[in-house]
Amino acid sequence: MAGPLEGIRVLDLTTMISGPVATMLLGDQGADVVKVEPPGTGDLVRRLGATRGGLTPTFATSNRSKRSVVIDLKKPAGRDALERLVARADVFVQNFRPGTAERLGLGEAALRRLRPELVYVSISGFGESGPYAGKRVYDPLIQALSGLADVQADRESGRPRMVRLIVPDKVTALTAAQAITAALLARERTGEGQHVRLSMLDAMVAFLWPEGMAAHTFVSEERGPARPRLAQDLVFETADGFVTVGAVSDAEWRGLARAAGHPEWIDDPRFATPAARVAHADERFALLAEVLCDGRSADWLARFEAEHVPCAPVLRRRELASHPQVVANGIVVESEHPHVGPLREARPAARFDATPAEIRRPAPALGEHTDEVLAEAGFDAAQIAALRAEGAVA
Repeated sequence: MAGPLEGIRVLDLTTMISGPVATMLLGDQGADVVKVEPPGTGDLVRRLGATRGGLTPTFATSNRSKRSVVIDLKKPAGRDALERLVARADVFVQNFRPGTAERLGLGEAALRRLRPELVYVSISGFGESGPYAGKRVYDPLIQALSGLADVQADRESGRPRMVRLIVPDKVTALTAAQAITAALLARERTGEGQHVRLSMLDAMVAFLWPEGMAAHTFVSEERGPARPRLAQDLVFETADGFVTVGAVSDAEWRGLARAAGHPEWIDDPRFATPAARVAHADERFALLAEVLCDGRSADWLARFEAEHVPCAPVLRRRELASHPQVVANGIVVESEHPHVGPLREARPAARFDATPAEIRRPAPALGEHTDEVLAEAGFDAAQIAALRAEGAVA
């Protein structure tokens, strides 16, 4: 069934995570995404980790719903072939370092001459100007520079810590996918394309700001340390595992106190109001931790649920796919990948009732669709063979 972006053609020249995950989302939603890769290695993520059938797990799940074409952009014939693809595209996405696309003859101005209504997207690490514009970038650098590592700092020593997931890359991907669809909507209304610029640093600072920078939002009233530095992890050990439980409203706090078997906490002045509970968070969590360690997770969760207190088990990753709520949501799906065999992954998160998003095709082998895509662009078999003999495509 057609997705909401059916009929949209996307040329994806991005590598690693931020760009590929953005275009994967577009592909899941029905866009025809053609991933253009360099000869030999392709996207580096193809080789970062253990492989099966020539694919790593991260590549397989970040590049589904796409076709792969291998083009050598350093060869004039390769650039000519890409230009033929651009002439049919709606969206062009690249995450080269600033200035690289222009040196290759693939800058926004050059491609707009071929396709005036093109939505041209540039994803960078730090932006297109400033002292860091030309630096190589990986996720930890953005965690460091954006303040995310400081938010994660150890509560006792203040030592900054990294998040163990590549959060800035994926936040940038989500931001890029939304921005691309917004630009397509604007083009639908005006008939004009535009240049969408996005840096990982910009995306992460914007994502972090609402609560992460609350202490620095009202100008001239900076207070420190910021709330996240003081926040507890809200993970409590039980006799047989870990749970999380939290109470924000007065009603929730009263329910928590009753479920924990300590109704005297309700009238304790340290915990009588939301503001008091924040001010005395350390004492509150210490008391709760001492109580919860003496019972089983399932028993505590049942007691909290009976009092309508927000709570959940802290799942190990191996437990995720079988949890009843995850099963009910149907979010983890399995398929037979033609190159790697049985594959488990998360389905598209957003559900459209009229134009469903779905995994349109498995992640491609390197250059799997070169001939197919070039033929669609008007190249005949002899021309494709000549390009291949020259090393311009593979």
